[in-house]
Amino acid sequence: MKIKKTALFNTIQFPPATLAMVIAGVIATHGATAAETSSILEEVVVTGNPGGLEKSKIDSSFAISTVSADDITKFSPKSTADLLKSIPGVVVESSGGVSGANIFVRGFPASGDAEFVTVQVNGAPIFPPPTLSFLENTTLFRIDDTIERVEGLRGGPNPVLSNGQPGLTTNFVLKQGGEETEGSVKYTTSDYDLQRFDGVVSGALSDGLYYMVGGYISSSPGIRDAGFNAEEGRQFTVNITKELDDGEINFWLRDTDDHGTWYLPAPIGVPGVDSEFTYVGTLNRQTTIEFGPDNTSQSFNFGDGRGWDGNVFGGSVEFDLSDGWTFVDRFSYTSGDANTLGLVPSGQARQIGDLGLTSATTVGTGRTLDADTYVQRVGFWVVQKEIEAFTNDLTLSKTWDNVSFTVGYYASTYSSDDWWSIGNDDRYLEVAPGGEITDIDCTTPGILADLGCGFNFDLNSSGDGRTDAFYVASEWFATDNITLDIGLRRETHEIEYTADQGLDGTIDNFVDYSETELSWTLGANLSLNENSGVFFRVNSGSKMPFFDDFRDNFDVFQSGGDLIKDIDQYELGYKLATDNIGFYATAFFNTVDGAQSVTQPGAPVQVTKNEAYGLELDADYVTDYGFSLTLNATIQETEITESTTAANEGNEAPRQPGWQLRVTPSYEFDISEDVIATVYGSATVIDDRFSDPENQQVLDSYEKFDLGVILEVSENLNFQLAIDNITDEDALTEGDPRVVGVAENGRTILPRSAKFSVGYTF
Repeated sequence: MKIKKTALFNTIQFPPATLAMVIAGVIATHGATAAETSSILEEVVVTGNPGGLEKSKIDSSFAISTVSADDITKFSPKSTADLLKSIPGVVVESSGGVSGANIFVRGFPASGDAEFVTVQVNGAPIFPPPTLSFLENTTLFRIDDTIERVEGLRGGPNPVLSNGQPGLTTNFVLKQGGEETEGSVKYTTSDYDLQRFDGVVSGALSDGLYYMVGGYISSSPGIRDAGFNAEEGRQFTVNITKELDDGEINFWLRDTDDHGTWYLPAPIGVPGVDSEFTYVGTLNRQTTIEFGPDNTSQSFNFGDGRGWDGNVFGGSVEFDLSDGWTFVDRFSYTSGDANTLGLVPSGQARQIGDLGLTSATTVGTGRTLDADTYVQRVGFWVVQKEIEAFTNDLTLSKTWDNVSFTVGYYASTYSSDDWWSIGNDDRYLEVAPGGEITDIDCTTPGILADLGCGFNFDLNSSGDGRTDAFYVASEWFATDNITLDIGLRRETHEIEYTADQGLDGTIDNFVDYSETELSWTLGANLSLNENSGVFFRVNSGSKMPFFDDFRDNFDVFQSGGDLIKDIDQYELGYKLATDNIGFYATAFFNTVDGAQSVTQPGAPVQVTKNEAYGLELDADYVTDYGFSLTLNATIQETEITESTTAANEGNEAPRQPGWQLRVTPSYEFDISEDVIATVYGSATVIDDRFSDPENQQVLDSYEKFDLGVILEVSENLNFQLAIDNITDEDALTEGDPRVVGVAENGRTILPRSAKFSVGYTF
């Protein structure tokens, strides 16, 4: 299949079912009447505002989306990254399991992970490097009932505030206690044998002192059944708030131990391989690998997959000082292990006879496999990663009649100690769920000589970093209808990093790096009336290099090359907010210069310059008779304008569709005097895209439909049924990142599943 590149605003051919939902949404948006029960007009945000102070969303001069606790309940996300699909401008591949997603933002080029995404809790970044190899920020955060709402800020003032993330900042705001004691408990099960219990309770400890505690425990074999309880997790959160006459003090703690199978690309077109396929199983989870120059042996449990075992502690201090001065300090401390273990396929699956052999024997049960049996070379990858980070963001603000001014100091330290053995000795597995290891490896006598032995990379590394940034931001209310703002940030970025590649005791990389960059933003907001307005913004920022950037680009660094990604963004937005309508449209254009990508550690580095432009739509419609509708959509054009691989110039950025759409209608109605029902659904449509920068592997467009119902059978008791991927669509989210032009392996979206929960609120 060949993708035909079209202009951004040419007609888009939506599937009929989706088109009907879009038309219904447009009619509803333009034909709505005022509803007294809605609070869209009064919606406030804290992300993107210096010091994290509240500001009306309609008055904000940047593109920001909000997701409420009720929205999260209806979404019923499989992971934290899964929830981010509700934010326009964001492309999420959450098909890898409970953690380890690939997230792309506004056409920014990336080969995977989520290097342009920062996760905050209550306004404090939990880990300043947005991505390290085998670690992206959403891995360190789990969704549960302790979340009040999520705010997603794209571009805007991001390059100046917080950790200077130029892409997407997601701020997870925790629930707080109040005067009344209240809470909920919930039990959830599923058709894949999920067992999960959630609970949260909040209230007052004393006058002005409030608490919230909550968390979950869960266990399941996984939506792709591993044959044992491969997904196991627990989390505990506490949030303490003390209100003062002139401010507030807040402390919170999240302790998490949660992991699940790392779902990887599987062979395409092989009998028995479908969207429920995963190699990890009972017969191969406990496996011994060899590593290092001496072929040291060690056994690992590959059933542990990917996850996070650690805690994040943070808090804030806010004081209203005299004469319009405000002091705010927000901090967080993160410490724990984010390990990855998985079975990674290499090359295509082949029948044993095609390898030049007549048969093979399984290592575990001793079964004989004939020449027609499919096998595949698979590496047992182990990545152990111990991380630690401390961040502090201090601001002092002053407000006059028509001017506000903020000066801030952001400081962070972070470290990652890594031990890897990836690739290993390339054994062949039977192509079957939980397939057994066979007696074939890359050195088996008689095996075809051209197959050879595959990729292997061992590593022992330590990295420490520090970022110090001073920033200023000012807002001028020029008239009753016009507001102008400016922000400047001066950041010093320091990295010390050593790496022993090969586990032979020799330091191959030694890095002592320090660089200072200046970022800035300018914005203007014009209020057309109390319900609508337009804004314009331009910003210039950078993505500084972290530990893996130096390892992958060490030769470039040694020769004095620049590893900083320079990013410029332009935004023009329209906003409308009434009692029952929220409509936000943002046109954007950005350039990213100096993007580096590799298919795997040790592979050649490709350096590119990229451009992207597009339109984001974010709309909500609610009525006082039970119907509501949300819509988010992104239309974009991406292009690699310069590349060290000249043949790729003019190609599209990999894995980023030209358009995507998500429509979610909901209807609440009375079944009886005591029973209230809410029926809701969603339709998601993703356009064609390419798996590789060469634009040779096509990932076809697809549609995904979800459905749910909530029954409130009393004031306190409720039931929910959520069905994901009703049609069991098996579309690919990625091809084979290590092979150009051939899609021998691919990872599909998660298969159809159903979850049922019963909850009690008090």
